[in-house]
Amino acid sequence: MRQPRALPRLFGSLLLVAAAGICAIGAGPALSASTPRPLGQIVPAPASVRPGGDPYSLTPSTRIRVEGNSREGRQIGTYLAGILRPSTGYALPVTDGPAPGGIRLRLSAADRALGDEGYRLQSSPAGLTLTAHKPAGLFHAVQTLRQLLPAAVEKDTPRRGPWQVAGGTVTDTPRYAYRGAMLDVSRHFFTVDQVKRYVDQLALYKINKLHLHLSDDQGWRIAIDSWPRLATYGGSTQVGGGPGGSYTKAQYKEILGYAASRYLEVVPEIDMPGHTNAALASYAQLNCNGVAPPLYTGTDVGFSSLCVPKAVTYDFVDDVVRELAAMTPGRYLHIGGDEAHSTSHADYVAFMDKVQPIVAKYGKTVVGWHQLTGATPAKGALAQYWGLDGTGAEEKAQVARAARNGTGLILSPADRIYLDMKYTKDTPLGLDWAGFVEVRRAYDWDPGAYLPGAPASAVAGVEAPLWSETISTSDHIEFMAFPRVVGVAELGWSPASTHDWEAYRVRLAAQGPRMQALGIDFYRSPQVPWPSG
Repeated sequence: MRQPRALPRLFGSLLLVAAAGICAIGAGPALSASTPRPLGQIVPAPASVRPGGDPYSLTPSTRIRVEGNSREGRQIGTYLAGILRPSTGYALPVTDGPAPGGIRLRLSAADRALGDEGYRLQSSPAGLTLTAHKPAGLFHAVQTLRQLLPAAVEKDTPRRGPWQVAGGTVTDTPRYAYRGAMLDVSRHFFTVDQVKRYVDQLALYKINKLHLHLSDDQGWRIAIDSWPRLATYGGSTQVGGGPGGSYTKAQYKEILGYAASRYLEVVPEIDMPGHTNAALASYAQLNCNGVAPPLYTGTDVGFSSLCVPKAVTYDFVDDVVRELAAMTPGRYLHIGGDEAHSTSHADYVAFMDKVQPIVAKYGKTVVGWHQLTGATPAKGALAQYWGLDGTGAEEKAQVARAARNGTGLILSPADRIYLDMKYTKDTPLGLDWAGFVEVRRAYDWDPGAYLPGAPASAVAGVEAPLWSETISTSDHIEFMAFPRVVGVAELGWSPASTHDWEAYRVRLAAQGPRMQALGIDFYRSPQVPWPSG
């Protein structure tokens, strides 16, 4: 996934351009401070927009009413109030009592058509109602409400209004259930607070999976009680020789809890049998020759491997998977499996045949990089495809064959949505082995039709990985992720019928002031008509 080497547009999506109220695309979104943002001018594009009527206005007397006796609803109401209070200066009490003219949050058992993550937003002068079947949908409705308010709502000090939401109804459900972003904390280590910051940024765009790459040649980042040197020694450095770091179990659970509060499911990854030098350096017995190699701080790949014939290897895997699974409430556990160049094909197949049942034993579903399809993927497993548009037909056919046989696909084509790829040759960060990936290239492809021979029904969703060979700060994360991850979020959420670059670039441009208000150091792509000033 890191080796160095060099649609038709549909009429329906054009309605989003009209809805955005754009006079001249090159001039950027032309909205005055007193003009409510059109309901369709959000990202990801909603499934259905029915504009109509006068806007809803937040006022100093507005209350947030949470209907029903729902702990999750109350938490979401409190979260919403926490976003709105600093910028508006309003009290916005959260209540389960009457709140005429206020914001209503409803969890409705009857609205099954909204599914686990869908919602309905209804806005009129009489009030604003957010309805969902499940709490995740209600949380996503709050993100839509945020985007419909002026960007200044994201500020942490009082600003002048008005705070209006255009009249009408948005009804919205996601295209894919899996909409992910991956953060590599192994090449460079990121603190709990840095991960939380990224979680908050992803949540605004309805990303619902956070894939944490917890181990690699350069560092082991999670405490394992039965093998303590993995973290204390294997986690003691990083690319370039910095201090590295690792998460205690309490810190890992803190990340999980925070992500869950934003309705992101954490997918932990322990990469194996390759990308394992940090583990091999920590325990000599994991090496076939019984000799521990030195810690590694470079960026080469493919040189390390667990010792497949040794029984202790599977004791190690069992212990790691058992402890990680016990801490992780989500469904998935990622076992890597890419770039195992130092493992023979026969050993690779034997290793995966032994390791996948261990994952199942501890109640998790296997996710692996698409090289897993060269072995026998477990029933229900997901293969994460990271090849290129130009990847060989034989490799693509292998993945497509597995998809036809029941293996689900997460699409992460490296020359489309690897967030560590440079935007252009002048980008100061990132790599270019998969080519340059500008904002349009990251957006302008269809996951449902991307892999020849793979049924559209096999596509579980999309994920944007951010590898950290050159990434070491939150500013680096933000510059490389934004705005490309916003487009990935739309690919995962929005109906295929809304997919249109010209319409998207206008809606993305309108996100510029919001990202600025949030302090996100995003890349100002010349392909996007960002508002002046």
